[in-house]
Amino acid sequence: MTIQGIFRGKKQWRAHMARVRALPPDYRIVYKETQKYLFKVGPVGPGRPSGLPDGDLLPGIVDFFEEGAASGKAVLELIGDDVAAFCDGLTEKAR
Repeated sequence: MTIQGIFRGKKQWRAHMARVRALPPDYRIVYKETQKYLFKVGPVGPGRPSGLPDGDLLPGIVDFFEEGAASGKAVLELIGDDVAAFCDGLTEKAR
């Protein structure tokens, strides 16, 4: 990876995190738990598509959360009561 690629990646990550900070508090909490879970057990590794952090999995989650927040739904209405099960469902679809 070149220096320019590193800077581009940092710029994209900062823009992504700015979108996360703009979410309502309950959505931010669930996003952070989702992110933490996916960084630990998510679809990263040999033979698996990279959704983190440069792929489209995390930005897709933010898109989904932004739409839910705009429609006035609670975050748990969107994902259910189990964040881990939500993440597992996402990683199964990513494979």
